[in-house]
Amino acid sequence: MTTTQIALVTGANKGIGKQTATELADLGWTVWLGCRDVARGEAAVAEIADHGDVRFVQIDVTDDASVAAAMTTIGDRLDVLVNNAGISGGRTAPTDTSPDDFLPVFGVNVLGPVRVTGHALPLLRRSDQPRIVNVSSGLGSLRATTDRDRIEFTIDALVYPSSKAALNMITAQYAKALPDIQVNAVDPGYTATDLNGNSGHQTVAEGAAPVIAAATIGADGPTGAFFDGTGVVDW
Repeated sequence: MTTTQIALVTGANKGIGKQTATELADLGWTVWLGCRDVARGEAAVAEIADHGDVRFVQIDVTDDASVAAAMTTIGDRLDVLVNNAGISGGRTAPTDTSPDDFLPVFGVNVLGPVRVTGHALPLLRRSDQPRIVNVSSGLGSLRATTDRDRIEFTIDALVYPSSKAALNMITAQYAKALPDIQVNAVDPGYTATDLNGNSGHQTVAEGAAPVIAAATIGADGPTGAFFDGTGVVDW
């Protein structure tokens, strides 16, 4: 890769998304920091501007017109799409969860990456090595959530875990349907962010590490894989 890499990170005004944008800029990449709120997005760009070429793009992953406009702003090429925007939807016991509880979370966590990916494909196909990184969770892993030795086993919830399980399947299916693009999912681990009330035991740098690893894989790297802090793991 001899040309400057161009990346879009959604939901990047804080947390793992902001850290990912910062570290990719440190590598000399052009990074589009995507955020729904203009003031918050521009403030985040100002905070990390000294790390390199970081640019704000307004994007609401739940809105087709917003996503289409963002792609127009980005221009002709995109090398890496990091689908990071996500919401937790709060904590409700499985027996108290209603169908309506799923709608906003699936709208962002599942339909958002599908919407952004669909609009980004023409730009990604102009890259010499296009990559898509879907930021998932160990809570979306059947392996992790059924292992009594893991923290994921202790979480009883329907909405957020099922949204990330759906994103994992979407990742696997995209990887088969898009053989010219490396499509992978990432479990950042239990990271202290607003998503969990900053209760995670990892720093955002630790949480962003597998995202960076998936974003920077070589052309001979995997597709249809699930990364965590240790590398590629079973789903």
